[in-house]
Amino acid sequence: MTPDRLSATFAALADPTRRAILARLASGERSVNELAEPFEMSLPAVSRHLKVLESAGLIVRGREAQWRPCKLEAAPLKEIANW
Repeated sequence: MTPDRLSATFAALADPTRRAILARLASGERSVNELAEPFEMSLPAVSRHLKVLESAGLIVRGREAQWRPCKLEAAPLKEIANW
């Protein structure tokens, strides 16, 4: 893991909302609306959190017709554990 990627991963994990989103994704794929349900924030705010997680490589966003599932990508978490 490069220092820049390590920093991006730790920065993404520093926010409690993003950690909660990752915890929800640990049980499987979810849509943005499903991820936003427990939070008292707008969908654009949740989308900004998802962009940070995606940039850090912690999630992958797909496209299936009208559904845009988000999926946990565990590799960066394993790299941190190894670090």
